[in-house]
Amino acid sequence: MYDPKIHHRRSIRLKNYDYAGKGLYFITLCTAQRKNLFGEIINGELFLNPLGEIAKEEWAKTPEIRNNTSLGAFIIMPNHMHGIISIDYQIRKPRKDEIGKFHSPSHTIGAIIRGYKGATTRRIHQLIREIKEGGGAGDRTGKLQFAPTALLSGESSIWHRNYYEKIIRNEKAYRNISNYIINNPANWKKDKLK
Repeated sequence: MYDPKIHHRRSIRLKNYDYAGKGLYFITLCTAQRKNLFGEIINGELFLNPLGEIAKEEWAKTPEIRNNTSLGAFIIMPNHMHGIISIDYQIRKPRKDEIGKFHSPSHTIGAIIRGYKGATTRRIHQLIREIKEGGGAGDRTGKLQFAPTALLSGESSIWHRNYYEKIIRNEKAYRNISNYIINNPANWKKDKLK
């Protein structure tokens, strides 16, 4: 039975903050149930599997899809990703005479994250279908044996339903967060998201 005191999801976003406006953001996304889907860390070094490569490629495409964005440091970890994204300028809202014409999707941080999650999930599920249909044939590199496709059996999304974002307000914070992202594999043993 639904109980609003228990089941109501409270927003962690700042009230009255324009997440489509110009700004820098530190983003963290976790996999569903924090499953290690994207690779492994050995002796502080990150080794992405094909699922991790998909996650990396899709994040790198963000500025191509939304030309008002640019990326700072980012890393795909075994069960999460960290990245810095900049909204370089605000996209204007369509005028009344433009309503009904095609426009690119919303350019808020939430829309960017939804797009990224959707793209990675679609590509990973497509890869899994290809593996199942081909019995793994065609994987001449042997890399797919390390992709934990069995962990995704029957699941619709690879991602936890929410995400964490922090507004980066100054250069010092930007440097600290960039260093945190770059050094994340070396600190995997101490990682809270592990």
